[in-house]
Amino acid sequence: MTLRSLLFVPGDRPDRFAKAAASGADALILDLEDAVAPDRKAEARKAIADALPGATVPMFVRVNPLDSSFHADDIAAIAGLPIAGVLLPKAEGAADVRRLAAELPGVPILPIATETPKAIFALGSYGEVAEHLIGLTWGAEDLPAAIGATTSRDENGDYHAPYQLARSLTLFAAHAAGVPAIETVSPDFRDLQRLEIYARAGFRDGFSGMMAIHPAQVPVINASFSPSPEQIEAARRVVDAFAADPAAGALQIDGKMIDAPHLKAAQRLLAGISE
Repeated sequence: MTLRSLLFVPGDRPDRFAKAAASGADALILDLEDAVAPDRKAEARKAIADALPGATVPMFVRVNPLDSSFHADDIAAIAGLPIAGVLLPKAEGAADVRRLAAELPGVPILPIATETPKAIFALGSYGEVAEHLIGLTWGAEDLPAAIGATTSRDENGDYHAPYQLARSLTLFAAHAAGVPAIETVSPDFRDLQRLEIYARAGFRDGFSGMMAIHPAQVPVINASFSPSPEQIEAARRVVDAFAADPAAGALQIDGKMIDAPHLKAAQRLLAGISE
């Protein structure tokens, strides 16, 4: 499954489901957690359960955290329904994944892996449960609140050092587990220029896709997480060069030395566009 863009939709707004599905997003995340007030959780569960069987795009569901009083009802509402995956907020490592996998057997899990201080120290454990994962993502909104920080970003919208660290550790944890790394949201959905800069940086750094909070963000994210024709051609030249001389440890293309890491990166890029 290609996951360049995953668009959040409040679970209690079924009037928005069709528009979201037509946005071009690779998947939707129907939300039962933060976007839904406590007194509307039951309504949201019913709307999601009604929508899932006829879905035209892959549908994820963000359930409430494992320790939430809402969690058991979330699981009961979606168990057995055709969902592409479940988004687990406030995940704290492999043990939480195992618990959710037991509750929803066979459903791929996408943990939000940096929303508590404890979660940061459990990032290295996701390789133990990679068979249950469809990716790994992070968030920069709950963590500052959990540690008493006033904000995760400076006046320019850039992350402060602690949250840059959380992003980097999530990226490495995902690749260590052999699953896609999914970039977190850009909350200012009106600033598409800044979104493009941020999304392209995510693609450059090794993220496979990004979550979105508004349909207008989807085309920018899809384009940013798709290699350019120039990048595709360069990757093909690297692969072709090693295919022509498989015994070579290093080769030269356009005056630049390339070796095994360049070949691996080129193969990964080309594999991504063929999925």
